[in-house]
Amino acid sequence: MVMKEKRNKKHLVGKILLTLFAVSIITGCIFSYFGGFSTGKYADKEEFAKYAGNVSDITIPDSVRIVALGEATHGNAEFQQLKLDVFKLMVEKYGVKAFALEGDYGGCEAVNQYIHGGEGTAEEAAAAIGFPIYRTKEMAELIEWMRKYNESAAEGEDLRFYGFDMQLYERSYQYLLKEAKAYALPTADLEKLWDQSEGKFSASYTADQKAKVIEAVKQDLLQLNDSTTAQAVHLADMLLQNIALGKVINDMLKGNVLRDSLMFVNTHWIMAQEEARGNECIFISGHNGHIQRVHDYGTIGKAMGALLSNELGKAYYAIGTDFYKARVSLPKGFGADRNNQRSNHTFFSHDPLAKAAKKCEYEICWLDFSKIPDSSALKQQITDYTWMGDVGEGHTPLMAILPMSYRDWVSPSGLYDGVIFVAKARPIEVIGKKR
Repeated sequence: MVMKEKRNKKHLVGKILLTLFAVSIITGCIFSYFGGFSTGKYADKEEFAKYAGNVSDITIPDSVRIVALGEATHGNAEFQQLKLDVFKLMVEKYGVKAFALEGDYGGCEAVNQYIHGGEGTAEEAAAAIGFPIYRTKEMAELIEWMRKYNESAAEGEDLRFYGFDMQLYERSYQYLLKEAKAYALPTADLEKLWDQSEGKFSASYTADQKAKVIEAVKQDLLQLNDSTTAQAVHLADMLLQNIALGKVINDMLKGNVLRDSLMFVNTHWIMAQEEARGNECIFISGHNGHIQRVHDYGTIGKAMGALLSNELGKAYYAIGTDFYKARVSLPKGFGADRNNQRSNHTFFSHDPLAKAAKKCEYEICWLDFSKIPDSSALKQQITDYTWMGDVGEGHTPLMAILPMSYRDWVSPSGLYDGVIFVAKARPIEVIGKKR
């Protein structure tokens, strides 16, 4: 009996070792195909240096109605700093007056009020957006620059700050309630929805019940037939969108499709507001995955940038970003408390263009794809599919084992009009608390 048990244990150990060997072979093949832990080859340095320039060299065609700036990660200081650098260029060179962020409308409205002389500090305004990725020195600097610009701007030439997302709802609810009271509308049912002690919608109401109350307020606003109610109606729409998103939140694919389609709708609303003010072009900023020209969620939908590009064609100008090496601030897992539990992780892209930028010793540089002639060897590099860095707002151990889990197999020129490359990206430092 003892001998049989020993034989069984040896047999089991043998199977485990054989399985581990097979896994190592398969993993090695996968690593080899996907670049493994290497950073890959780099594009011709001389050709790259010939066409690379500074961010200040970015030139936008006159026909463009949306300039979109992507970020390869949410958790790097350089990509946040680029928001100010590129937007400032758009304001001073092209007369753009609107900044729209991948943040909720209500939270961004708090920023908009601050840059128009509201109380508090730039840091507090950044915290009002609601996400820790925006509670940074870089975002505060952008907000403060917009406020100072507005202090001396002529009437009607002020800058506005918008949000096109709907994942949070507290600020939108607060502003809708305030607007409804200002128009002397009945608000008793709306007020009952809110749990003051918890600071959120009451658990006593179903999603459909909440939507019914908010829809009633929206209809009351529409019946006023007053053009000044546009923002209040939009606030109601933001809450309705949040409720709709909540219904599919457990299905990641459906949630992504719905969210991007709603962000597309919200960007249109922002464009309409600016057109009414006489402004034909707006600036938007979000993750690369949301602003790139081509991004399909299988057969059931497209990302916001793909929807905008399909509709606007060349009037949609997409600026992507990539890194050679990035030390990224990320929440600890996908279910962690995103206000407090963050840590830094290192990632490398496998993009030959990003590596060429590093080899050329550019800390940050801009590559305008339209400037590269067909005769240049670089033309093939911007057209060919490659692995570009793509880190979202979440971390899993798989990222350390399989680099392709944070890389996208894409054609740079198929997604963007040009790319800003960062050689070494530093992690953001989250400051303060949610406001």
